[in-house]
Amino acid sequence: MTAWAPEDFPLLLRKNSAEMTRVLGGPESEEKLAGRQQRYEALSAREPAAGRMFRVALADTAEPVGSVGFWEREWRGEPVYEAGWGVLPEYQGRGLAVAALAELLAYARTHGTRSAVHAFPGTDHPASNAVCRRAGFTCLGEVDFEYPPGVPHPSQDWRYPLS
Repeated sequence: MTAWAPEDFPLLLRKNSAEMTRVLGGPESEEKLAGRQQRYEALSAREPAAGRMFRVALADTAEPVGSVGFWEREWRGEPVYEAGWGVLPEYQGRGLAVAALAELLAYARTHGTRSAVHAFPGTDHPASNAVCRRAGFTCLGEVDFEYPPGVPHPSQDWRYPLS
């Protein structure tokens, strides 16, 4: 994993397909993607405990195949981290998301200041729920999670303790 950088914008464009964004509210406009790119770069320039966005690349070729990240949030009155990831369709099913998430959790355990990482995959997204399970998260049950903001989506609340 490498911290998100300006040269990662083409990967963000590739991840903006209808297939990749189906459970995230659909593809974003180029203007929104430019803003997302700026947020990812800014997050990765802050102190490590604030979170990070990382490029996921193949070990043998360094080809970019996805992203994984974590950021600060409040969840049910507790300061926690939230994690998110995405691997391009042609690379899915190889364990890359689980490996990237495991590496991210190790990073958060080393650099983080919060007690847990949560992930909120939709109940209609079995692959992402399987990633959480395989990465060692505990499912706390179903919640209505807003994403995009203002749009409640039935999701699972997965928790991974950092301490």
